[in-house]
Amino acid sequence: MGLKNFSFSAFFMILPSLWAAAVLASDANNHEKPNLEKERLLSTMIGIQGIVYCRTGSKLTPLQGAVARVTCEGVDEYGYETESFSVLSCATDEKGYFIATISPNEVKDHNRRLRNCKAFIEFSPSEDCDVPTDVNKGVSGAPIGSFSRLHHKNIKLFTVGPFFLVPHQEAKSIPDGY
Repeated sequence: MGLKNFSFSAFFMILPSLWAAAVLASDANNHEKPNLEKERLLSTMIGIQGIVYCRTGSKLTPLQGAVARVTCEGVDEYGYETESFSVLSCATDEKGYFIATISPNEVKDHNRRLRNCKAFIEFSPSEDCDVPTDVNKGVSGAPIGSFSRLHHKNIKLFTVGPFFLVPHQEAKSIPDGY
């Protein structure tokens, strides 16, 4: 009878330890899932960079304040086309550099994939140099191809261009201008 009471008592003494271990294991699993989810989302972040110039004759000047647009086709989980997705870049800096980023959180329907992304010249702040040219497909859309991975920022970085805008008077001599 003493052994039976000892076994029963030992079980209730070990039970809290087992329960604590289960709770800790559960918490560890709960913490791993958000981190894995965060890594998955960050690893699919993409950036598209390029430079925009004003071309006057043979002179190239970086165009500050210009904006590029990136447009991608949408495809649902069954491979059917959905609405396209577009994002604008930040305005170019004093060196004409722009970057546009696309995060999966920006895509409304998470079952949608993006494909066939292209970059375009969208806007020029200059009244003297505001006609886009199709050099490097700035008007018809520069396809986004190979990328480099920036591991420290968890981003796939694509490069397009450079894109060129010209003054109105020079646009007449360029057949691919607007």
